Amino acid sequence: MSDLRTLPVPDGLDGMRVDSGLAKLLGMSRSAVAALAESDDVELDGSPVGKSDRLLAGSWLEVRLPESEEPAAVVPVPVEGLTVVHEDDDIVVVNKPIGVAVHPSPGWEGPTVLGGLAAAGIKLANSGPPERQGVVHRLDAGTTGVMVLAKSDHAYSVLKRAFKERTVDKHYHALVQGHPDPSKGTIDAPIDRHPRHDYKFAVVAEGKPSVTHYEIVEAFRAASLVDVKLETGRTHQIRVHFSAVRHPCVGDLTYGADPVLAQRLELTRQWLHAYSLVFEHPGHGGRVTFDSAYPADLQHALDELRAQDH
Repeated sequence: MSDLRTLPVPDGLDGMRVDSGLAKLLGMSRSAVAALAESDDVELDGSPVGKSDRLLAGSWLEVRLPESEEPAAVVPVPVEGLTVVHEDDDIVVVNKPIGVAVHPSPGWEGPTVLGGLAAAGIKLANSGPPERQGVVHRLDAGTTGVMVLAKSDHAYSVLKRAFKERTVDKHYHALVQGHPDPSKGTIDAPIDRHPRHDYKFAVVAEGKPSVTHYEIVEAFRAASLVDVKLETGRTHQIRVHFSAVRHPCVGDLTYGADPVLAQRLELTRQWLHAYSLVFEHPGHGGRVTFDSAYPADLQHALDELRAQDH
């Protein structure tokens, strides 16, 4: 059996080689995409394409991915930019860089947080599925920032319950286009798979309850830096919610961001960063806070906006 994916070609990939562009869209290696193309498993507007053919913005890609029967294994591989913010007997807090998935999954051949920690000799809890033991929450590969993992089975149980019961304060900073009105508010709109594009999510009437609280912390002429607190944790929640209210994250071409603004700010991904985590430590029970500074590309975009406004 195979997994069929249907994806539109965004403007930012116009003219790019099939293997390069599809690798970006699916989070796969170019060699894996090339193998799919050689097996006629990649079609553009209904016709098979080779790895070196060129993409056309607005066209539709259909990709048949083989289903994986076995869970992907954690392979110890050092991860550049993955830093440990805090470590004790119960938890390890890391700052996740761009382009790194949290754990292995079918189709993903890039670096993972679990692989990086294993390479550093950090042993996580035995609790959880084999390919993601110790993982109590996740960040998208395209999102940077702070996250916590469990080193003990007790910590895993406590933290999983805390995330489920929403007692963990997760704060993100997002740079969104325009100026949300009101400047402080809540987006309460259900989210589920996009009805036509299964690689995306959307606000849909029958979706899962999803609540995002936000407040503008700095305003520019073209965009606003907002502090975001998630009440729920749906996939792509921040990106989907701000796109739905016509203020997509700057650089997020998948969800309708302006490519011209992204290019002006030299952004090649959405401006979204997991800025802060606050939770009760599973060991001593005290409330702890861990923050993460902006990576260089996001800081550069802010500096450019400030300079252009003066």
